[in-house]
Amino acid sequence: MEITKELAIKLLKQMMQIRQFEDMIMELLAKNIAEGGSHLYAGMEAVAVGAISVINPDDYITSTHRGHGHAIAKDGDLKALMAEILGKKTGVCKGKGGSLHLADLSKGNLGANGIVGGGLGIATGAGLSIKLQKQNKVVLCFFGDGATNNGIFFECLNMASLWKLPVVYICENNKYAMSVSVERSHAVKDITKKALAFDIPAENVDGQDVLAVREVVGKWVDYARQGNGPSFIVANTYRYYGHSRSDPRVYRTREEEKFWKERDPIIIFSNKMKEMGILTEEEINEIEEEVKKEIEEAVDFAIKSPYPEPEELYTDLYV
Repeated sequence: MEITKELAIKLLKQMMQIRQFEDMIMELLAKNIAEGGSHLYAGMEAVAVGAISVINPDDYITSTHRGHGHAIAKDGDLKALMAEILGKKTGVCKGKGGSLHLADLSKGNLGANGIVGGGLGIATGAGLSIKLQKQNKVVLCFFGDGATNNGIFFECLNMASLWKLPVVYICENNKYAMSVSVERSHAVKDITKKALAFDIPAENVDGQDVLAVREVVGKWVDYARQGNGPSFIVANTYRYYGHSRSDPRVYRTREEEKFWKERDPIIIFSNKMKEMGILTEEEINEIEEEVKKEIEEAVDFAIKSPYPEPEELYTDLYV
């Protein structure tokens, strides 16, 4: 895939937005400005940005409990996302979804999900809807390595394969399901092999390389649009923070964390763009400063926004 300067700026800026957004959420949690649970995506930016960059605005995604990165990569509004996490009425879900249930149907984001593997059923249903309506759309379904040990994973892959649904299943293998290592929890070490039972093509990709993710996901998105059915991608990546703010990461070694931070997706991409002569160091710094200002404005907007009125509790409910 050709990399134009415009595309390079977009990819880099979105990864920086996710990183700074997540770092800011951790800061707000520490100050008790943000409350409750929040699961951060820092370190995994290349997966969301690379994958979502190859789909159309009217295509769908389903997310995970670690969903801020997907929402931002799907062109989510930073102010509305920040306000949602702070429980404000100006949030993308009017302050009712919070960190774990970010959704924006206007952007094709069918939602984050507090249930491990919960997005698999939603994505598969959306894929069936697309097929029944004869639409030329696809669904990107994001989930973690832990979800591939849940029954819903196998049920959904079976149905998607049987009905040739246009779903690209993307496992974000960040090596841990909460604190449990993939080495201890998966009988099959190569997670792509789990798709073999359903005759679904599968592929591993370096989840720290945004261009590699773009290339692999782009190929399987085209495959789905042509009516060939689902595919399964395992993006090997790493989360920098603990599972949530209460997680001190005692199950990980500092040597392991150092290894992965040396493979930081933002640094890898920035260096590659400089080597290719597409972006200069000065331009990269300018993008970073621009993003810093955007995050500050989003926080200011969110803090100053009002909470929803108590009588709003029962609006927007389906049951």
